[in-house]
Amino acid sequence: MMAAWHALLHALAVAGSMTWQVTWSLILGFALSAVIEALVHKSTIARLLPDDRPKSLAIASGLGAASSSCSYAAVALARSLFRKGADFTSAMAFQFASTNLVIELGLIMALLLGWRFTAAEFVGGPLMIMLLALIFRRFLSARLVDTARAQAERALAGSMEGHAAMDMSVAGEGSFWRRLASRDGFTSLSHNFVMEWAAILRDLVIGLLIAGAAAAWIPDTFWQHLFFTDHPLLAKIWGPIIGPLVAVVTFVCSIGNVPLAAVLWNGGISFGGVVSFIFADLIIIPILLIYRKYYGARMACFLAGTFYLTMVIAGYLIEIIFGLLRLVPTTRNASVGQDGVTWNYTSVLNIFFLLVAAVLLWRFLTTGGRAMLAMMGGEPDDMAGHH
Repeated sequence: MMAAWHALLHALAVAGSMTWQVTWSLILGFALSAVIEALVHKSTIARLLPDDRPKSLAIASGLGAASSSCSYAAVALARSLFRKGADFTSAMAFQFASTNLVIELGLIMALLLGWRFTAAEFVGGPLMIMLLALIFRRFLSARLVDTARAQAERALAGSMEGHAAMDMSVAGEGSFWRRLASRDGFTSLSHNFVMEWAAILRDLVIGLLIAGAAAAWIPDTFWQHLFFTDHPLLAKIWGPIIGPLVAVVTFVCSIGNVPLAAVLWNGGISFGGVVSFIFADLIIIPILLIYRKYYGARMACFLAGTFYLTMVIAGYLIEIIFGLLRLVPTTRNASVGQDGVTWNYTSVLNIFFLLVAAVLLWRFLTTGGRAMLAMMGGEPDDMAGHH
């Protein structure tokens, strides 16, 4: 019993250390995303995505990256855009970008894994979107899209549906800073900030706990055998294939994937395998079940297969491109909570940004925030007219 208790404390300590290391970056990332959310109307996005041309895909990717969301909210918002007339391929590009090309993901990857992984994410993301568009154009039939649209019009609610239906942007005219500094702008900023935290908190906590347990309990030899570290070429081939499958069975999505990615990197997975693993937040089992509810079983299977294929190919391309540029790290020293909590620049930044978060939380709670949290998991109709 004592051994089990010490093992549990060790895992919690590792998870806690990783949490402390990334706290400021998450607050900064969500604050910046909240600024954009406060000034961009969700209702205008659908009309900007009428087809799957490169221009529409670029707009979808840019707006998705600006509209930071947890994976569940991103999936729900993509369906909402599809129902409002957006092209299906562009809606899927928006969905991918809003979870995998966002500021906070890049920051936490830089802190735990290093800047090269952040660069790989932001190079690999557009590559995957382009690959997805090409595959959709070749294999996605109009009949399947029509069937998916009919299912989407049934408006069956899924996880985070209410949150995705919210539009808390600021109406009116004026400059960027004037709108943001207004009373309504500050309120909208606080609401977007807290609601995004509420959306990802569960997955973030689960991801940190899984990463802490994996780092504390699973020996390096297990990962080394799983990733074929004794065979460098085979490891590079196997990494992008196994990476998404590990993500599927761990059930963690979005930002919660990054701490576990750090554990996997230290364990021997290939560079491209890490990228494929991070991308796989949109094919975990709970989200596949949501696809089935939103678009029907056939489209859910189509999305699972095409997403997985493009994740694997994107992982290979990143491995090749960064290998040729000699940007693949040669050491495996990702931060997985070994250093503990010490007084350094991280602590100073955490204190500052925790104060910022406290101010935004106070504004949220004093301007109707509690009621919004209560409605967060509700039906889209519950949010009708809410701004």
